[in-house]
Amino acid sequence: MWVDISADGVPEADRFEWFNAVVASELMPTALSTDRTDTFDAQVSALDLGALQVSKFLYSPLRSRRTPALIRRSDPEQYQLALVTSGSEWITQRDNGTALSAGDMVFWNSSYPWEAGVPDADGHVEAVVLQLPRSALPFRPERVDRILARRIPARTGMAAILGRFLTSLHAEGPDCAPQDLARLAGITTDLVAACLAEHLDLPAELPAEAHGRALRARIDRFVEHNLCDPELTPRAIAAQHAISLRTLYSLYEDEDGYGYGQAGRGGIATVIRRLRLARAHEDLADPELSRHTIQSIAARRGFTSATAFSRAFREEYGVTPTQHRGESLADPAARNVAPSRTPRTPHPPAPA
Repeated sequence: MWVDISADGVPEADRFEWFNAVVASELMPTALSTDRTDTFDAQVSALDLGALQVSKFLYSPLRSRRTPALIRRSDPEQYQLALVTSGSEWITQRDNGTALSAGDMVFWNSSYPWEAGVPDADGHVEAVVLQLPRSALPFRPERVDRILARRIPARTGMAAILGRFLTSLHAEGPDCAPQDLARLAGITTDLVAACLAEHLDLPAELPAEAHGRALRARIDRFVEHNLCDPELTPRAIAAQHAISLRTLYSLYEDEDGYGYGQAGRGGIATVIRRLRLARAHEDLADPELSRHTIQSIAARRGFTSATAFSRAFREEYGVTPTQHRGESLADPAARNVAPSRTPRTPHPPAPA
């Protein structure tokens, strides 16, 4: 279920109390305070994934506390993870504390007191917050406690993959079918576990299925970053990640590029080809690239043969690159016409 809540219809004098109620309902009872009750503003949206929930919060400067009394009154027994997407904030829990800015993540436990705040000088803060049951993670609680209220930079490694996935999940999840949301809940849990295993140096405790999903997510990210390299081949990808070709093929064995089946050793090659075609499809419709030849656009997206590119493009989209460019530049509405099989976003890693 998708819920989008805005303070736009709430009188300004009541918005802070309104936000208090929303936080208690969507997260947990928390003591909030602010010096700006008369100008306070906030927006909230939440995606329900069953046992998990992904929410986005945008709010004015405030201070929040989770006290022992509030914990005794109501405790969902959750871990919560926040990805700051703009602004800055700070949080303390169990003798740990950190300052966060855009691109940072932090992890905390609903069963321990904590305190957090947004510096007044920084204006609004925006964050994507994930709630998941403590029992969902495969690690002993005392080990997870080591990372509570510690800054996790989401710019490299599994943290970057998780951060990008959470942002995509919140943005695109509302368009997913209910059965897909149930599957995405499991994938989200696996990626959180993989991220924590990396930061806690506990890779051996990660279940095999979660490890496979994490490896697939890492390879997906590598492929997207290197699409323009004509030397991006299955063998090169396997060597980069210190795995065998057999293992690589197994990660993509049910993948036809968009997640619709078609088993076979060509799965990873099909993913690369379709991603390159999708980027070229966008480039050809871009007026700013209209002076570039079709061959140069194909080359910058990793195609070494103009003939092979044209043939693959027509098979994928039903028109030639020249026809697509002409139609798109003549009619801007045609630029976003998707192929018959559109990539599903967020694209979840396939199980190992």
